[in-house]
Amino acid sequence: MTEERDAEPASRAPGARRRLLFSLLTVVVVAGAFLVAQRLAPAPPEPSSTPAAHQPPAPVTTAPAAPSEVPRKEEGPRFEAWVDEVAEWLDIPRRAMHAYAGATVALGEEMPDCHLSWVTLAGLGKITTDHGRVGGELDEDGRPGDPIGTVEMKDFSGATISVRGSAGPLQLSPAVWQRWGRGASGGEPDVQDIDDAALAAGHALCAEGRDLARGDDWLAGVATLHPAPLFLHRVLATANVYGTVGQNPEPPNPAALRAVSFAIDKIGLPYVWGGNGQEKGDAGFDCSGLTTAAYASAGIELLRTAHWQYNSVPLVPPDEEPRLGDLVFYGNPATKIHHVGLYIGNQQMVDAPTFGQAVQVHPYRKPNDDYAGAGRPAH
Repeated sequence: MTEERDAEPASRAPGARRRLLFSLLTVVVVAGAFLVAQRLAPAPPEPSSTPAAHQPPAPVTTAPAAPSEVPRKEEGPRFEAWVDEVAEWLDIPRRAMHAYAGATVALGEEMPDCHLSWVTLAGLGKITTDHGRVGGELDEDGRPGDPIGTVEMKDFSGATISVRGSAGPLQLSPAVWQRWGRGASGGEPDVQDIDDAALAAGHALCAEGRDLARGDDWLAGVATLHPAPLFLHRVLATANVYGTVGQNPEPPNPAALRAVSFAIDKIGLPYVWGGNGQEKGDAGFDCSGLTTAAYASAGIELLRTAHWQYNSVPLVPPDEEPRLGDLVFYGNPATKIHHVGLYIGNQQMVDAPTFGQAVQVHPYRKPNDDYAGAGRPAH
């Protein structure tokens, strides 16, 4: 982490049923399980105010995901209630959440050793087409208002990383669809049908005996759908946030969720000293530039440097774990806080680390760090 220079400052309570459902049915990702090493250069160059050249993200090293349980569809009201709760909290269209849950149940019965989690399917759906919203709202049959062809996806160098011919709400490639496409209800499979797409994606993820609770298998499975490291990182981060929200007995703070979502969208941008992001004409961000922009997107104004942010936001008690969207600080409060990131749960943060590296996801604690505590802008 590099020291940040000073800059001018920028002027329904849950019931017992809800708590029970989330405690039983939501993925529980163990602390430190999502370990992301997105190092974009083996060693950072000497500090410079010149924007870093774009380098593609390195492959994710490990991302074990624990399985989650979803009520059986035959349980009727309990299954529907679970879908409603999750969809509401995470802004996932109810019809899409129904498909992710249905595929999870089906694969759990057919391939129990795979340990497919709904958060992986939901992460894929969010990153590819915003759960089908790019084609309009899904209808009751699970199809978008307009058929979804290949959605162009670019990395921050401007290179197109879309898989040619991908289609539907999960952007399945022709090769994946040809091998794994099947009708969820027994009919003719349709790549535009989110039930069919979720089931096909689940089979692709679980193929070759993969156990998605193991990091290497999870990564290999997601890479069969899209191999780009930027895609893998964003799906991983999104799935992590979904799991974190689902574990909590209370709904997430909307501003915190918005700020974290903004930061995930910026994964892969280069570190730029003093950078405020492309919206402000910069190629990337420095650490507090990212946190400032993330919370500005949620309507909350932060001061511009890590040190000023530490001294201006409500601090989290030292014996309390950070929550989703909290700022996590590094340095000495008495002299200089030199770094800040956004906590996304499960011991992970999104941050702009230092020169030669990009916005990335990685553990917020490591041995012998100078962690100074957390602050909560959204409360």
